[in-house]
Amino acid sequence: MAFEIEADSDVRLDSLVAARAELSRTQAATLIANGHVSVSGRREKASYKPVAGERVVVHVPPPAPREIRGESIPLDIVHEDDDLVVVNKPAGMVVHPAPGNWSGTLVNALVGRGGDLSSAGGDERPGLIHRLDKDTSGLLLVAKNDRAHRLLSAALAARRVVRRYAAMIWGHLDADERTVDRPVARDPNDRQRMAVVEGGKVARTTFRRLARFDSGDLLRAHLHTGRTHQIRVHLASIGHPVMGDDTYGGGGGRKLVALPPRRHFLHAAWLRFTHPITGTLLDLRAPLPADLRSAIAAVAHDPSLRDAVDPLAAFAFYDNDPGAS
Repeated sequence: MAFEIEADSDVRLDSLVAARAELSRTQAATLIANGHVSVSGRREKASYKPVAGERVVVHVPPPAPREIRGESIPLDIVHEDDDLVVVNKPAGMVVHPAPGNWSGTLVNALVGRGGDLSSAGGDERPGLIHRLDKDTSGLLLVAKNDRAHRLLSAALAARRVVRRYAAMIWGHLDADERTVDRPVARDPNDRQRMAVVEGGKVARTTFRRLARFDSGDLLRAHLHTGRTHQIRVHLASIGHPVMGDDTYGGGGGRKLVALPPRRHFLHAAWLRFTHPITGTLLDLRAPLPADLRSAIAAVAHDPSLRDAVDPLAAFAFYDNDPGAS
């Protein structure tokens, strides 16, 4: 990647590279020290402060491939055929291996089952069509061959894969339905978070209120795009963070809504798409897991919801055309 310095700003080179390349400052400094960053064709130190008119070129070398070890981890398989598999991921499970999480991931579990996975996602993300945050539960789509991966990825990009999430928020929306259309990028002040950032990637989410309780609303969230932490960031940006979301301001009051530590109320409950090979319409659902059933029972002051097979159905979560916003 490359960018031009538009005005003198007294900002260090490593800070500029970190912000533009979405890296930590340590990672940026390492790239600079190893000669992967140039300023108008010359090498500079991390402490150098570029001036107006200079051009910064950043080359981020691809990480060395790492063999994924298969592990015997039980998975809740919602659908499987010769071309794809849909998994109901539990909260607390990381989707794919990465520094700090080389084992115990959903990908480790998929590899451990044997059989084919598409190679199109790369060595560390075989078969993955999309991702879920570690502490978000629900449906995840995986391709078993490269043709299915290519067609499913195209369908996702064309918004022909309908993904609906159940979310419980603090406070109340100002209308029964609201679409948030705000760009999302890495938070320039905290590289571990995402934020609404001018010039970030286009991000659009439609929220529909299903129920209004004293402490907050139960929402159905429809993703039009799929940015990292998109639902959580959009809700936080309008002053209604997801209950239990420590990262984006919703962690307070956890005990009041019976949420366990590090769990937020966000669940990928509904996935609807046309099978890329057979043309069959797949309508797949994942009822709320036990921890979120307990939470919704506490918020609604209705103990019967704790033992309901699919409490979302009681709030018309699956009603209306799933392709509509």
